[in-house]
Amino acid sequence: MTSVIGFTGFSNSGKTTLISKLVAHFTNSGLKVAVIKHDAHGHYKEAEGTDSTHYRQAGAAATVVVSPTSYMAFRREAVDLEQIVEMLQAQSYELILVEGFKNGTHDKIALFLNEEQAEIFESLSQAPAAAASLESLKELAPATIPFFNIDDISGIAAWIEVHMKNTI
Repeated sequence: MTSVIGFTGFSNSGKTTLISKLVAHFTNSGLKVAVIKHDAHGHYKEAEGTDSTHYRQAGAAATVVVSPTSYMAFRREAVDLEQIVEMLQAQSYELILVEGFKNGTHDKIALFLNEEQAEIFESLSQAPAAAASLESLKELAPATIPFFNIDDISGIAAWIEVHMKNTI
């Protein structure tokens, strides 16, 4: 069974940096890892002038770019997080790291790098499973959940591994 853990926080709270480091850690440990990124505002844009961008702009319902080692698919259809998780689970990923999706029902680690970003705890519909930040901001996190220094990749990874075993 695939484990899913999310990382939530406001812009510039360190989500992408932490997830990238965790992907490298888990991949080096032999796990097959997938990442789902929430683009709530539709900011993602392909490089201007590429063939695939031209096809999308022309109205193609689906565009797939295939290279010798990978593929990228763009489809014009609404999906929710659960559908994407199910698709990745069917492809035998062992761990799915989710960036964003504050209102998702999956377990999350809340990230914050300043007092204002610590308001993430009030923004979530359910309490996060853990928190990560700078050690100097620890008191802003709920004392009822595990707290990690945001640079403690080994510690966060170890907690995720235990969490994976407990949720399978």
